[in-house]
Amino acid sequence: MRESKRKKLMARGWKTGGPKELLGLSGEEESYIQLRLKLAEGLKAKRKANGISQVALAQAMRSSQSRVAKMEAGDPTVSLDLIVKSLLTLGASSRELAAIITQR
Repeated sequence: MRESKRKKLMARGWKTGGPKELLGLSGEEESYIQLRLKLAEGLKAKRKANGISQVALAQAMRSSQSRVAKMEAGDPTVSLDLIVKSLLTLGASSRELAAIITQR
């Protein structure tokens, strides 16, 4: 959020903060959620960069299109293992996985 907007909101009595403050998360919980979201975003970007549809990725993984959509959305019902497996199915290297995880 832009600093000017944050100041205007605070002047009107609004509180600002991130998911950690809003949900009362511990540092570990916040890191876990950030990791899940980074991997989900990385999966979607890698799939699109490869020109592959959700259906095609699902077939390659012997899964369903709806499961791929859930992975890309960071759905908590999908394990991190499955998200990483899907990235590997798309040909992601360990360097690419590290880059996804460490991006800001």
